[in-house]
Amino acid sequence: MATTFDEIDDILAQWLMDQPLFCVGTAPLSAQGSVNCSPKGNRQEFAVLSGRRVAYLDQTGSGVETIAHLRENGRIVIVFFAISAAPRIVRLHGRGRVIEHDSPDFAEFATSFPRAHDVGVLSIIVADLERVSDSCGYGVPLLSFDEHRPTMDQWSRRKGPEGVRDYWKAHNLASIDGIEGLVID
Repeated sequence: MATTFDEIDDILAQWLMDQPLFCVGTAPLSAQGSVNCSPKGNRQEFAVLSGRRVAYLDQTGSGVETIAHLRENGRIVIVFFAISAAPRIVRLHGRGRVIEHDSPDFAEFATSFPRAHDVGVLSIIVADLERVSDSCGYGVPLLSFDEHRPTMDQWSRRKGPEGVRDYWKAHNLASIDGIEGLVID
């Protein structure tokens, strides 16, 4: 049975920030649209801003589904699960918004992330939470965490800021369903 919390307390906040992996789910309004679930590595890239607000760094990727869906309807769920130690799944349901790298608000939210100014950072996703819950996690296998992959950082550094921006223009302006993604000058 799931437990629902009024907000994220300090103990839960630390547990969330300690997990090396989380997933983000979004969906378009259209019933024919593509539901998206994106796995995210957590190298100090997730922050609890308050008991009902969280944020994470959104890295450059092959698509822009999360950003497009949030622009269209704001719905988001962020899911954490223990891969070692005691089993647990935590779901954070809410309304998200996109703070693009070029946004005036970016600097304010960037202070929560040591890696906010890395060349591959696309945006910061901020979610105001409507529901915080956990469940047992007994079905999640025990896994060993070795390390985060360096590949994305290496790719971004090789491309450099202008190369990454060109990539955004080529691959991140619309979702696979044609919903507006990044807005780039």
